[in-house]
Parts: sequence; C-alpha cells; structure tokens
Amino acid sequence: MEEGYELQERRQSKSATRVEVLQVDSSGHLPLDVSSIDLVKRRLKQRHIQMIAASIAGTLGTGLFLGTGGAIRTAGPLGALIAFALVGSVAYSSLCSLGEMTSLAPISGSFPYFASRWVDPALGFAVGWNYFFTTALAIPAEISGAQILISLWDSHHAAVYTVVICILICATNIIGVIYFGETEFALSILKLILIAGLIIVGLVIDLGGAPNHQRLGFQYWKNPGVFAGPGLESRYPALDHFLGILSAITQAAFAYQGMEIVAVAASETENPRRNIAKAIRRVFYRILIFYVEHNGLIVPSNNDDLLMGSGVSAQSPFVIAMQISGIRVLPTVVNAGFITSAFSAGNSFLFCSSRILYGLALRKQAPRFLTICTKKGVPIVAVLCSSAFAFLSLMNISSGAETVFSWFQHVSVMGGFFGWLSINITYIFFYRGLQYQGIDRRKLHYWSPLQPWLSIWGLIWCILFILINGYNVFWNFSASGFLTSYVNIPIFIALFLFWKIMRHTEIWPLDEMDFFTGIPSIEETEHPEIPPKGFWQHVAALGNIL
Repeated sequence: MEEGYELQERRQSKSATRVEVLQVDSSGHLPLDVSSIDLVKRRLKQRHIQMIAASIAGTLGTGLFLGTGGAIRTAGPLGALIAFALVGSVAYSSLCSLGEMTSLAPISGSFPYFASRWVDPALGFAVGWNYFFTTALAIPAEISGAQILISLWDSHHAAVYTVVICILICATNIIGVIYFGETEFALSILKLILIAGLIIVGLVIDLGGAPNHQRLGFQYWKNPGVFAGPGLESRYPALDHFLGILSAITQAAFAYQGMEIVAVAASETENPRRNIAKAIRRVFYRILIFYVEHNGLIVPSNNDDLLMGSGVSAQSPFVIAMQISGIRVLPTVVNAGFITSAFSAGNSFLFCSSRILYGLALRKQAPRFLTICTKKGVPIVAVLCSSAFAFLSLMNISSGAETVFSWFQHVSVMGGFFGWLSINITYIFFYRGLQYQGIDRRKLHYWSPLQPWLSIWGLIWCILFILINGYNVFWNFSASGFLTSYVNIPIFIALFLFWKIMRHTEIWPLDEMDFFTGIPSIEETEHPEIPPKGFWQHVAALGNIL
C-alpha cells in the first residue's frame, strides 16, 4: 500500500480520552471537543474555496442547466422567475445563518453538529443522517443529468459513460482533499467562463444578433405567455398557473442544493473564518446573475424539446435556444461545458456527504470506523461509503436517465428542505444563546444585520416547501411519486425520536450553551492575508470579486 493511503487508526492517548469524557453535554452523549481525534487537515487554500464559492459552492450543475428547462415548461418564464427568486431568497437566508455559525465554529460536522450543540442532540442526529442521504443521492442525480446531456451525442452507451463518470468522481475524492480542491478550482473557472458566455449569447439571441436575425425581446412572454401550468386544472387557468409555480419550486430547490459546501469545508480550509465570510457576502449577487437571470426570454415554454422525461431528446434550454436561432457549432461546445459542470457538482456532493458522515462519527452519532483517515487527512471510509451511492446512477440503464434524474431530484430536494429548516432553527437558538450570554456576534468575521429575520423567513418558507413538495401526486396518484416526494418526513421524525428516546436528550438551556469548548481560536485558524502571486492566484482573486 502506498504511503499516502496508509490508514491511521484513531488510538486515543489517556489525555485524549480524558478530554472526550469530560467535555460532553449535560446528558453525557455529545463530545464537545474532538480536536484530539479529528485528523482531517486544512489543505484547501484561499484560491480553492473562493473559486468554488464563485461558482455557487461548486454545486452549479444540472439543477441550473436542466432544472430550468422543467421550470420554464411547467410554470412559464415569469412563473419560473418567481420560483427561482423565492427559493433563492430562502437559500440565501439559510446560508447567511450557517455562515455566521461557521464563523464562530469552523470545525468538522458543520450544521448537524451545530444543531446537536445548540438545540438538541436528537435534532443534530436526525438532520445529520438526513443530510448525508440527501447529498449522497444528489451524486447519482448529477451523474444521471450528465448522461442526459451526453445523450445529445450518443444515446447507445449509457452504461459506459455512467461508470466512467462514477470512477472519476470517486477517485478525485479518494486521493486527497488538495486534489479535490484543484479539480474544483479548474472546473469552477470553466463554469464562470461558461456562464459569462451564456449570458452574452443569450443577449445576442434576444436582440437579433443570431444567424436567424430574429429579434425576440419579450416575444415568448406574449406567446405562449408569461405563465404555464402542469395541466392539472385546465378548467381554471389561474389555478393551474399557480400550481405551475409550485411545481417549479422543486426544480429551483435542486438548482440551489448544496450551497452549504462552503461551510461544510470549513474544517479543511486555510483561514476559514476570513475566506468563508468573503464567499458568503458575495453569494447574493451570484444568485441574481446565475439563477434568477435565466433563459426565459430565449426559449418558449411550449417547446417540445424541454425536459419532459420522454427519451434522449431531453436537452438543456440553453442548447435549445441556440438550435432555434440557427447557431450550429456552439451548442455542442456548451453541452460539453454542462457535462463538466455536472461532474463538478457530483464531485462536490460526494465531498459534502462524506464530511457530514465523518462529523457524525466523530461525535458518536455514527459507527466509529467511519472516522478512519489516511495520512493525507482523507476520511477514507466515509468517502468510500458515500462513493457507493454514485453507482445508483446505473439505474438509468433500465429506467431511463430522465426518470432516474427525476426520482433522485425529488428525494434530494425534500432532504435539502429539511437541511435548510434545521439550519434556520439552529440559528434562532444560536442567536438567542449569544444574546443571553452577552456575546457580541458583531465581532465575528461574518454577521448579518438582517438577522434574526432572515432565519425566520427561511424557517417559515421551508415548512411550506416541505408540505407542498410533490403536491401533484394528489391529482395523479402513484406510489413511487408519493414516496419520492414525502418519504423524508417520516424518516426525519423517526431519526429524531430514535435518538431522543435512546439517549434521553434534552433541549439546551440558553445559559448552558457552550460557545467555546473545542472551537479553535482566531489565532489558531487565521493567518495574515497574502496578496495573490502568479497567474492562477490572480485568476482566483478575480473569481472572488465576481
């Protein structure tokens, strides 16, 4: 076995054992200080984390490039815009809440551990396992989405392409976090170039500069119209349009899924407090540019080629718009860019799911063997467990990539809503705890003047999203549709009750919340900022500005 892959068993010294035993919660079940047994290493540099954040946390993938197609088809251009703007505001509020908590505690485990530490260990257990499965199932969703894009060129070798993508994603995460960072750095550059190019091409098409010289303006907003519907209530167009917006929320939520990776990676990032603060401050503008400014102007909502789950013709609306306008070569180039973005998103979800699983194991909420790391600081067992989910994408061979993409999308979206819900609940407790103990949160590297109202906004909408997700199964009921839409609810409740009953956990009183134990000081994590040197560091600095 190579030196880099030699496993380190976590054999605790007497002092390490003593620390873990003494520094636990009031119920005696949640270790507060695991620094002595946490072997991941801070190897993600500033240019890595900033460039990942510049492309919306590295998870900008099929949710944008394919999900917008379904949103425009079911809700129309304005309906899709409303859905993306609403979900974007909830995603932003959740990320601001998480950013503030991470600014205080940039440690392994992220928001599931924050829920355990500042709300109730049972909530942390439930959200941790729920979010692990959510991000793990997002991996095959992205791979299936990539296969949909590849079908534009070749629809006869789905199994080969799927296996190749799975192996590459798994290998990138296994060999070391620095290689993950370098891969995401390069792919994020491609994403930024791709998005900038799409915005320019979209303007050219809309203003009549494409080969067909047809000036579109808001033509498609007039015909077929600004709203569309799923056809569930054809006798009542206004109601059907409203239902179309509800349907688009699912596509929009999947597009924003995984933005939390910036905070999840805090325990492996150099200068985490400063770098994460920079990233989150710019997320609002990136949401406006990348998601809300979508392609509702350049493709009609009734175009037959939009994602409908009816064969290999399913394509991205960006590609469709170019084909309609007579642009010949560029759609193939752009489609290749979409595939690399899907790979990047799957890669990021695998990283995220493995670190959440590792964080659970550190705090005795998952099997102990999941804490085993390589000498390079890779939680190898957790990564391998997460990697196994990638091969679920092989289901697209028998069921069709579009169908599998839809299944995983629905399950992942519901889990993501529970993740955002728990983040906002935890922040409200966090905010009240700091206030009660007289700790000034304005001294943190990142804090939002809009809190706690942002977290309250996110909390209310997350509850509504959970209830309306998959509403359409009540019009055309199917067991598979109902399960993929709502199975997360009983699972989450069962996980919460299991840990609550088995461990007799309690909600943390405000005066007992611990904001110091096991949290590295600013002097331990932050170092003087070094100005960019060389070409690639200046490129990363440019991505940070964007």
